[in-house]
Amino acid sequence: MNPKNDTWIGVLGGGQLGRMLALDARRMGFKVLKWTGGDVSGAANTADLVFEETFDDEQAFSKFIERVDVATVEFENVPKALLESVEERLPLMPQSSAIATCQHREREKQFLVNHKFPCAAFKTVASAEELILAVRSFKTDAILKTAEFGYDGKGQQSISHGSSREALSEHWTGFSNRKAVLEVKIDLAAEFSVLVVRGKNGEVATFDPAENQHSNHILDVSIIPARLNPDQLKQAREISIEIAKALDYVGVLAIEFFLSKDGRLLVNELAPRPHNSGHHTINACETSQFEQQLRAITGLPLGSTRLIRPAVMWNLLGDLWEDPHTAPDWNPILATPGASLHLYGKSEARPGRKMGHATFLADTTEEAMSRTNACRKYYGTDPTQSFIT
Repeated sequence: MNPKNDTWIGVLGGGQLGRMLALDARRMGFKVLKWTGGDVSGAANTADLVFEETFDDEQAFSKFIERVDVATVEFENVPKALLESVEERLPLMPQSSAIATCQHREREKQFLVNHKFPCAAFKTVASAEELILAVRSFKTDAILKTAEFGYDGKGQQSISHGSSREALSEHWTGFSNRKAVLEVKIDLAAEFSVLVVRGKNGEVATFDPAENQHSNHILDVSIIPARLNPDQLKQAREISIEIAKALDYVGVLAIEFFLSKDGRLLVNELAPRPHNSGHHTINACETSQFEQQLRAITGLPLGSTRLIRPAVMWNLLGDLWEDPHTAPDWNPILATPGASLHLYGKSEARPGRKMGHATFLADTTEEAMSRTNACRKYYGTDPTQSFIT
């Protein structure tokens, strides 16, 4: 499918990932239709055409199918029935079965176990009594996670092994979910992610792993290349490729890893789309993750994933906005050598909301970190909370 003005890419979702995908699509000569499912944040306004109807709107579905040549997703929580209906009528990549596996923690964990990919021990629970039995069986602290619709730490609770039956019952009552996954809490040495891209013909490539540091469960900064053991990073890339193959995946897939303090490499989560920890690729790599997504789903050759310079990506959250409708002064970032500012066009800032990101490039990782820290300090972000060690 060669790029040309009458080739339409259909994107399900209305957020910043689709925004950046549309920017690359325009540059490559594609047109983009975004069906936001009701998201009116403003991030979708880079598309050539936007449908703001909810995902159950039959007229919007018919118009979407008639207009686009190939479809993809920019977030995984698209209704499974809609994904299957789209797939029956036109190419959807990644395919609905891969997205459905990644959008449900129980299915995702079972997929990892069935294919012998390493992950934290877990149990599925559907009642307070099952939660009590599962916690007692682990004999260690655990994390209770909703089976569906969880991201950025939402739908998660820490569970102490020593909690009483009454406390665990209260946990379950407050959780308000019919089903959840209880995972053994890992004593973490580091978290990192690998982006793998796989083409329609099976061609595969990985980007340099990104070392990720979080604040309040939300990605704060990514450091690229990750400052971890090369052998472990090589193993993670190999695992990521095998996961993509097992899913028969087409497109960009993000695999989040835990590295435990006792040296175990564990798959945490899968994201069937471009990923927050891959935003540095826009400036720091020969081909961005968004261009790779477009290349993969349209059958074009994959681009080079080579890292041009070390980078740090910093998420700009709504917490930086003193007024929800007035942006901060971005001059300190813009005046920093090697820095680039990316804003997502969202109409209103809220604490914890991803409003943009900044990428800092330098000749060394240490210099990229130093430049990032200087800007963080200016905006009142305490580097000791999560970053810079």
